[in-house]
Amino acid sequence: MTRSFKMAAFHLLAVIAFHLLIISEAKDSDFIYKEFTNPKRDTFVYGTFPKDFAWGVATASYQIEGAWDADGKGPSIWDTFTHNGRSYKKQNADVACDSYNKYEEDIAMMKKLGVSHYRFSLSWPRILPKGFANEVNREGIEYYKKLLDALHKANIEPMVTLYHWDLPQVLQDMGGWENEMMANYFAAYADLCFQAFGEQVKLWITFNEPTIFSLFGYELGTDAPGLPHNGYGAYRVGHTVIKAHAKAWHLYDQKYRKSQGGKISIVLHGNWFEPKNPDSEFDRAVAEKASYVELGWFANPIFGDGDYPAIMKDMIANNSRIQQLSTSRLPEFTEDDKRMIEGTFDFFGLNHYTTNLVAHKPTVSEHFASFFMEFNGEMSQDKESWPEPAGSPWLYPVPWGLRKLLNHIKQTYGDVPIYITENGFSEGEGPLNTKDTARIDYYKAYINEALKAYLIDSVNLKGYFAWSLMDNFEWRSGYSERFGLYHVDFEDPERPRTPRESAGVYSKIIKNNGFPVKAGTDHTEL
Repeated sequence: MTRSFKMAAFHLLAVIAFHLLIISEAKDSDFIYKEFTNPKRDTFVYGTFPKDFAWGVATASYQIEGAWDADGKGPSIWDTFTHNGRSYKKQNADVACDSYNKYEEDIAMMKKLGVSHYRFSLSWPRILPKGFANEVNREGIEYYKKLLDALHKANIEPMVTLYHWDLPQVLQDMGGWENEMMANYFAAYADLCFQAFGEQVKLWITFNEPTIFSLFGYELGTDAPGLPHNGYGAYRVGHTVIKAHAKAWHLYDQKYRKSQGGKISIVLHGNWFEPKNPDSEFDRAVAEKASYVELGWFANPIFGDGDYPAIMKDMIANNSRIQQLSTSRLPEFTEDDKRMIEGTFDFFGLNHYTTNLVAHKPTVSEHFASFFMEFNGEMSQDKESWPEPAGSPWLYPVPWGLRKLLNHIKQTYGDVPIYITENGFSEGEGPLNTKDTARIDYYKAYINEALKAYLIDSVNLKGYFAWSLMDNFEWRSGYSERFGLYHVDFEDPERPRTPRESAGVYSKIIKNNGFPVKAGTDHTEL
C-alpha cells in the first residue's frame, strides 16, 4: 500500500468520523465557545497532526532583545520612533525582555514547553549597524551564533526571519522601503546572513507581514517610520519588498541551497473576511475582494503568477481614475520582474489572529486615497454575538475563520506546505494573572480548527507557532498588550519570567501532537 493511498484512506476515515460525530446529539463539551455552537462548523474534533509536525513559539528581535545600543548595534527605525515618544506611554524596547542577555533562560523555557522549533528574527542593525554589508558588527554575528548553538544543543530547530520590521535608521534616511535600491541592500544583507548562519538554519523567512509594516509604517504612519503617505506609500513599499524577497530567494536557491539544504519563503498576515450580511450580494462581493486583496497583494505575485491579483489592479486603477489621476497608484511589474518573482517560495508562512465582518459602503473619494478605502467596504466585528475580545481591542476569537482561511489558501494557491507562523491571544495591563483561561480557550479552539483543516480538508499543514513565548514590547502599543505564554515583569530590572497556565496546556497539546481520542475524556480536561 503506497503512502499516498494510506494518507487518502486516513483522511477519508477522519471525514466519516467527523460527520458521524456532528449528526449525533451535541453536548456543551463539544464546543469551546458558547457563542459558536454550529454542529457542522464548531464541534471539537479529536485526532493528531503528522509525526513530523513542527510545534513552536515565535518572537522578534526588537520586541525581546533589548540591548538597543550595546556591542556595536546601530539604531533602528523603531529605536528612533519610540525615542521620539510615539508609542504607548512613550515606552520603548531599550531593555524589553533583555533576551540579549537572557537567551539561555528563554531556551530553558522552550525546553519545558517541549517545542521542536523556535522562530526568531535577526536584527539587521545589530549585524550591520550602518545598513551595508561592507561594515559588519562581529559581536552581533557572534550573539546569533551563540543563540543558534544553544538551540541546537537543546534539540530545537530555528526558523529565522531576516526582517521583522527593525530597519537600520541609516537606510530609512535614504528613503527606506520606498527607495527601490533597498531590494539590492536587502539581498546583500541576506547573503551575509546565509553565509554566517546557513549551516545552522534550515528554515528561512525573508519578511514578516509586509502588509502590516507597509500600511502602518508608510500609509497611516502609526508605526515606524511614521510616514502617512496615504494612497501611495504602502504600494511603493510593497513593490520594493516583493522584489527584495525574490532576489533573496534566488540568491539562496542558486548559491546556498545545494550545500546548506535549507528552505526559504515569506510570512504573510491574513485575517479572514466574512460578509456582514451573508444574504447581501454586495457584502459578499466586498468580502471576497478583501480576502483576495489583503492576502493576495503579496501572495499572488509569489505563490501565483508573478503579478498582483487582477481584482486588485482593476480596483486601484478604477479608484485612481475617480481621483482624476493619469495612472494607477499601484506600480506595475515588468515582464522580467514577473518571471523573477513567480514561484519564489518553499512554503507558505501564515500569521493569523482574527476575523473581520465586511459590509458594502462606498468610500472612494476623488479628494483622498487610502488602501483602507479601496474596497468600498466597511470592516467591523460582531461585538454582540462573538466572544469577548482580547487585551488587543481588534482581536476577537473567531476560530472558524482560521479553517476558512487555510482552505482559501489551498484553493487559491494549490497544495502548498503551510506553517502557521503566528497565532495568539493577548491580555491587557495589570498584575500577574497566571490563570489565563481566555488564552487557553483561544489556543485550544484555533489549534483544533487547524486540526480540522489537516484531517478533514487535507490542507498541507506543516507546523504551528504560538505568539508568543513571553510578553514583549508590542510595537506602538508598548507593554499594554501581553501575548506571552510566560509573563514578564517589566518593572523588575531582572525581567523575571513566570509561566501562565496556558503554557502547561500548550505543552500538553505538543506532547500529544494534537488532541488524541481518549475514552472518558474531553477537551475540558486539558
